Amino acid sequence: MDNQSKNEKDSQLEDYRVEHKNTKLTTNQGVRVNDTDNSLKTGERGPTLMEDFHFREKMTHFDHERIPERVVHARGFGVHGEFQVYKPLTKWTKAKFLQDPSVKTPVFVRFSTVVGSRGSADTVRDVRGFATKFYTEDGNYDLVANNIPIFFIQDAIKFPDVVHAIKPEPDNEIPQATAAHDTFWDFVVNHTETAHMIMWLMSDRAIPRSFRMMEGFGVNTFRFINEEGKGHFVKFHWKPKLGVHSLVWDEAQKIAGKDPDFHRRDIWDAINNGDFPEFELGVQVIEEEQEFNFDFDILDPTKFWPEEQVPVQLVGKMTLNRNQNNFFAETEQAAFHPGNVVPGIDFSNDPLLQGRLFSYQDTQLLRLGGPNFHEIPINRPTAPVHNNQRDGFHQMSIDKGKVSYSANSLRQNAPEPATDAENGYVHYQEKVEGYKIRQRSSSFNDHYRQATLFWNSMSAAEKQHIIDAFHFEVGKVKDKQIRQRVVDMFNHVDGGLAAQIAQGVGANPPSQPGGTGITASSPAVSQENTIKEARTRKVAMLLEGGFSFEPLMQALTSLQGAGLQVELISHQLGMVTSEEGQQLEAMKSYTTAGSVMYDALVIPGGQQCLNNLSMHKDTFTFLNDTFKHAKPIGAFDEGADLLMSSDVQGTLIADPESTNQVFSDLGVVTVRKADDFTAFTNEFIQAIGQHRHWMRQTG
Repeated sequence: MDNQSKNEKDSQLEDYRVEHKNTKLTTNQGVRVNDTDNSLKTGERGPTLMEDFHFREKMTHFDHERIPERVVHARGFGVHGEFQVYKPLTKWTKAKFLQDPSVKTPVFVRFSTVVGSRGSADTVRDVRGFATKFYTEDGNYDLVANNIPIFFIQDAIKFPDVVHAIKPEPDNEIPQATAAHDTFWDFVVNHTETAHMIMWLMSDRAIPRSFRMMEGFGVNTFRFINEEGKGHFVKFHWKPKLGVHSLVWDEAQKIAGKDPDFHRRDIWDAINNGDFPEFELGVQVIEEEQEFNFDFDILDPTKFWPEEQVPVQLVGKMTLNRNQNNFFAETEQAAFHPGNVVPGIDFSNDPLLQGRLFSYQDTQLLRLGGPNFHEIPINRPTAPVHNNQRDGFHQMSIDKGKVSYSANSLRQNAPEPATDAENGYVHYQEKVEGYKIRQRSSSFNDHYRQATLFWNSMSAAEKQHIIDAFHFEVGKVKDKQIRQRVVDMFNHVDGGLAAQIAQGVGANPPSQPGGTGITASSPAVSQENTIKEARTRKVAMLLEGGFSFEPLMQALTSLQGAGLQVELISHQLGMVTSEEGQQLEAMKSYTTAGSVMYDALVIPGGQQCLNNLSMHKDTFTFLNDTFKHAKPIGAFDEGADLLMSSDVQGTLIADPESTNQVFSDLGVVTVRKADDFTAFTNEFIQAIGQHRHWMRQTG
């Protein structure tokens, strides 16, 4: 056979391998696979068995697919801080760092997006990671959390599949950092367990205002173990002291262009300004005897425990008070693992958690070059490390002596295992029995009821944002059949929701309105019910020559005194002169800033200032976008006249003849000829504390 014929045959053979339509799913060794949706477990609700060669091969291959950036959570940002418990949690756990309120436990937190690469933007619609490493006296404990309390899938064996589906499509590496494409929604409609998570992903939770203003959830069910050996099921929460707040989609997209580092810059600046982010640690605790007392399976990672049924108890506070010194050495090399636990914290049989216990460790072996990544400074525990493990890539320690095994006589069995009394880690004793099967518990089969509960819990504005998100994300799907299947799938959640999705994506509304019949709600999941305050918010003040100096300074002093960050913005950088001759410096211009980068807007008085502001189209773009995004607007004296020439319509604005009277309507606060600006600034600060004024959009 000549070389040309051989090459043609090889090419034909390769085409057959790639394109043959009747292939069967196999392992990398060519063994046909019977089930790739369920890992091998001891009983329907038992632990995953490591003899499951298909699971191990699939997960190992997935964990090693990217070099050197993380497969998921590639774009992250780390900060340092400390944690203090409020009171001893002895009744639940023997974990020492949860006992003494006087002890400050050092922590390192890495915030991240899940889908995008390291070079993507901060404000994309995505889940956010919230991983915390506690450097405790008993060793490192990692609380690996997300800002959404549930996950897409129920069994970790599906993790490679969901990530492959949501990542850029392999033929063209498009799109980046978004779920708005065919492969992801194809996965969704073929895995209805995703319904609940999709509702959260389409909500405002997926576009947080700041890392400082988002919740963290441990997602999986863990166990607390106390000194008596009694176990309690537990879920972990981080509750931000500033409340839970989000962007709107239009500004999230604009911020991605103007400042793709918006979230990391926000927390970096806040810490440098002394506005240290604070989060309270909350726990939901269920007695083991109550495991089956709920209408959902507490081990199902696609379900949350409604706070109205299982209250979150606040047990401590974390303060983030120091920025990293070196991004690569700390943020990039930080290695988190949900299997890094300390005595008093153990695992449940949550099938997603069981897989994560393997995957995280396996991933670090490739990404950080070998088994000694725990010796990198950011990962090194403050507790002493003694074992007989040696060698390997990047070994930092120089161990002495000839003994590298246990037990031994040459070193009198040193280091010897710690007893239970010496706080040696002892796994919780749980009776497990059952046949080896690939099967999911029937208690995991309810895929829609909590999705309906979430929908019922949303305010009118939040519901509209979810519908708009479906229109954007599903509207970019090219396959019409998939778009129709999305509508049909979410008809099982709520018939009205499905009909509204259909209107925006070119699909047919359901012939019969569906739903689960659930009428209950969980007010705790609506951001409308969160903490609301103005502290640390960023306020833009538009400034041009001829402004009134004294009124501006009164307003500026009051706003800064309330803990607000005020920035002066003009058409160009530099000094701006008041009508009285004093000067202030504009540190930002319309070119370097935009309304989307601020929480509120102030327009000062001064006729010449008003005339100069009115000359610039960018002034009105700034003002109109602020109003469109439902943010507070404050104006005094002639500054109020600018509102009359803008899109700020349908609100009460102080008329030229009014004196000392503060008008406040839908977040627009105005006053004229005020002798004292206290009433104006108090009203404006209150409006800022509300975050957004959605009645402009829904009223």
